[in-house]
Amino acid sequence: MINWMRYRLIYFLISAVVILPGLFSLYKWGLKTGIDFTGGTIIEYKFKNEVSGDELKDLVKEYAEPNAVRLSQGNIYELRFSAVKAKYLDSEELRTETVGATIGVELIKKTFYAIIISASAILLWVAYQFKSIKYGTSAVIAMLHDSLVLLGTFSLLGHFMGAEIDFLFVTAMLTILSFSVHDTIVVYDRTRETQKKYGGDMETIANKALTETMVRSLNNSMTIVFMLIALILLGGETIKWFAVALLVGTISGTYSSPFVAVPILVTWDKLIRRKN
Repeated sequence: MINWMRYRLIYFLISAVVILPGLFSLYKWGLKTGIDFTGGTIIEYKFKNEVSGDELKDLVKEYAEPNAVRLSQGNIYELRFSAVKAKYLDSEELRTETVGATIGVELIKKTFYAIIISASAILLWVAYQFKSIKYGTSAVIAMLHDSLVLLGTFSLLGHFMGAEIDFLFVTAMLTILSFSVHDTIVVYDRTRETQKKYGGDMETIANKALTETMVRSLNNSMTIVFMLIALILLGGETIKWFAVALLVGTISGTYSSPFVAVPILVTWDKLIRRKN
């Protein structure tokens, strides 16, 4: 049996190395918000003839912000205003999306409330099911770990690659949080079963539980990863960053369940035993 918990300090260090650059990016640059949060209008055009992004930026700079033009794919551009028909008569309007600024502010509030409510409910439910606040708290800390990884990653992607957070990003975040807790509960459940059957200290029990569930968790996660990579490569610009958010969250959730939630549980148990 592999002694997984022997290296739990290394797992915490890996998490710190991944999270700290993201926290710095969030402090320095923040998140690049999309139209769902800021409000405004996106109009997506397709041009029959070749058009450069700089040419369009020169056209719209007096009407919108400098990043109002974004290449979608091929010769398709997203414009944050409608003023191209007069100059480009052969252009074809593909999509129009308008969001009021009030709706954007309201969405931010609801997103924050949704995360707080879901985290609190998960903590209480897991603690109740496993008859210990240690399990619930460890699961929520692992969930917070995944949230910080995703937010930090998108802060970096927003600064260097122009990735924006929008309503789909919120959907992806709530989805990966549930995925993370799902994997954690699988390991916790095996830990509880092993403790009832064989007894022993928490570290030994956790090592046995991880050994028995690791292959299953990896196989499950890899099937999701393959699907998301296909979406990123073939799904188009509209859902590209949504798929990237799910991919980052899936990888982080797969890691945090065995290497964050369980080590926290074992460390907590050891501290209590040492104190007693």
